[in-house]
Amino acid sequence: MNGTTNSEDIAVTQDQLSWTAGMLGIHEYPITGFWLLYAAVVIMCILVFNMGFARKLPLLKNVIVYTALLIGALPLTIFAIGMAVVESLFAAAVVLALYRLRLKRHKQEQNEQTSA
Repeated sequence: MNGTTNSEDIAVTQDQLSWTAGMLGIHEYPITGFWLLYAAVVIMCILVFNMGFARKLPLLKNVIVYTALLIGALPLTIFAIGMAVVESLFAAAVVLALYRLRLKRHKQEQNEQTSA
């Protein structure tokens, strides 16, 4: 062996992958699967960011935030191959959605009590 490896030398099974990475076929089509997983991570990061932390920002600051998010999603995608990153982001989005729904209902009830 000369110390180099080909992609055929490394066998990755679906059992070694996270659920999302396995569903996106990263073990069969590594390049396409990676970019699909990257897209899933970016979408979930944007969703969680907007639901939990986003405020109205000027355009330049928005560009900076989303550029940092796109760059930060690359290492998250690498982690998402073997760990449940997308699934965790999905759970965070559900929790934040429930929080926002309850907060909205609470504010509506408060407004109805003050107006009555």
